[in-house]
Amino acid sequence: MLSVAGADHIITMDLHASQIQGFFDIPVDNLYAEPAVLKWIRENISEWRNCTIVSPDAGGAKRVTSIADRLNVDFALIHKERKKANEVDRMVLVGDVKDRVAILVDDMADTCGTICHAADKLLSAGATRVYAILTHGIFSGPAISRINSACFEAVVVTNTIPQEDKMKHCSKIQVIDISMILAEAIRRTHNGESVSYLFSHVPL
Repeated sequence: MLSVAGADHIITMDLHASQIQGFFDIPVDNLYAEPAVLKWIRENISEWRNCTIVSPDAGGAKRVTSIADRLNVDFALIHKERKKANEVDRMVLVGDVKDRVAILVDDMADTCGTICHAADKLLSAGATRVYAILTHGIFSGPAISRINSACFEAVVVTNTIPQEDKMKHCSKIQVIDISMILAEAIRRTHNGESVSYLFSHVPL
């Protein structure tokens, strides 16, 4: 649809599967929220050096290992055993969070069932505090009430999806503004400059 509508270049952020880029016959730049997430962690979590980055499912392992490496901290992941679709059954924590700040990282959260279950699991495993950092906050259905009653210090999302309304109903939601990343990618593309700098840096 985008190609047929006349787009000749696409700039997107944290695609759920990077293979999606291959379906286009026009250039696609898939930017990452990771540099902005790293900046937020360093600036807003005072004891970030004593934290564990946690993936709420095995599929996000690559994302959390990358962030953990950049921060030089440990990572953990939660293995879900599902009996039926959309039902989270048993969660197994692989890794150590005892007496540490646990930071859940994922690319999106919809109804937030998984991350809220994960947060309970991390607290019961001895984490001192639990944060969630997500690129795309969809927050449909019972998501907001689940976050309000969950044990998060903060649920941090980017503004790839506008969050003003959600923030009115949930004080735990905090937003990382990624407009500068997109703006700089557009500027660089327009001027024929390299966009790859943005894969690992936040524009100044």
